[in-house]
Amino acid sequence: MIDDDLHAEHTPSAIRERLSRKPSASYLRDWVYGGIDGAVTTFAIVAGVVGANLEARIILILGLANLLADGFSMAAANYSATKTEIDDYTRLREIEHDHIARVPDGEREEVRQILEQKGLCGEALESATDAITSDRELWVEMMLKEEYGLSNIPRSPFNAATSTFAAFVICGAVPLLPFALGLPGAFTVSIVATGLVFAFIGALKSRWSLAPAWWSALETVLIGAAAAAVAYFVGDLLKSIG
Repeated sequence: MIDDDLHAEHTPSAIRERLSRKPSASYLRDWVYGGIDGAVTTFAIVAGVVGANLEARIILILGLANLLADGFSMAAANYSATKTEIDDYTRLREIEHDHIARVPDGEREEVRQILEQKGLCGEALESATDAITSDRELWVEMMLKEEYGLSNIPRSPFNAATSTFAAFVICGAVPLLPFALGLPGAFTVSIVATGLVFAFIGALKSRWSLAPAWWSALETVLIGAAAAAVAYFVGDLLKSIG
């Protein structure tokens, strides 16, 4: 039985409307990356300080310093990395424009062979090659995608950096809140709260894979727990040495 909603989404008019909307860049990975790193590194500091049996104010001092310094560092690095991608895209676009201007026959043959690899042949192959190479921008876009594997949807360096910093600070603040609020059993509360943050991020991360949300959540919790355990035992070891 055909799903009515699915059928409606694939009528000619619905397809035309959907394809007419310009795709937008996604910053989900920046949120996930910043959130996981923020929660892991901040909780690792909490676990390390508790393992060393130091005062709660040390946790807050080191934790806040980590939130601001490491969060800004990650955001700056992501900004630079994203801008580098854009600069490289622009550079390769100019190269392709130059190649088309100087060796059009060779560039046309590249398009023809790309289409041939996709299964086109005979008259259909020649017609498709003519259609694509008759539009300079379409021609360049195809070469960037097929020859270099680049997406034509640009990502904003500012948005990427902001997403990373915001996620880092929001998720990284969670392990510190029980200590900032002076809650009894603050370390235990911090463990539970941070575990929930890991689970949430993991469930969100499952959108990128075929794995179920519960498995992705569990995987992320285990990664965070491993990092925290290492920090805790290092702190305990340093306390023993001292």
